[in-house]
Amino acid sequence: MTQLQNHVQLIGNLGQAPERIATKNDIEDTMVRFRLATNETYLNKNNERIENTQWHNCVIFGKKAEIIEQYCDKGSKLAVQGKISYRQYQDKDGVNRIATNIQVYDFMFLDNKSKQ
Repeated sequence: MTQLQNHVQLIGNLGQAPERIATKNDIEDTMVRFRLATNETYLNKNNERIENTQWHNCVIFGKKAEIIEQYCDKGSKLAVQGKISYRQYQDKDGVNRIATNIQVYDFMFLDNKSKQ
């Protein structure tokens, strides 16, 4: 039996400009965070067109993160490949939370909306 993998492919648009995040050790990798919107359209039982938007929290590291930060902006269309990752943390009220992210390891620009 082949080994199953945690693999995600998404095509969507950035909801805002990518954001560089300070890592625990700034000497290590650059980390950039961005939100990617994917859209699904379907017809309901009344034959009305419904559009459903899903927002995905994405993170990317290293040289590729620097490229995303440099060339992408709100509205940029990207194809991304990565894996789903979960991170536990405590919010400001001390409540335990779980964050779900797409850890991007590859991407492709799908439009010409690069920053000048």
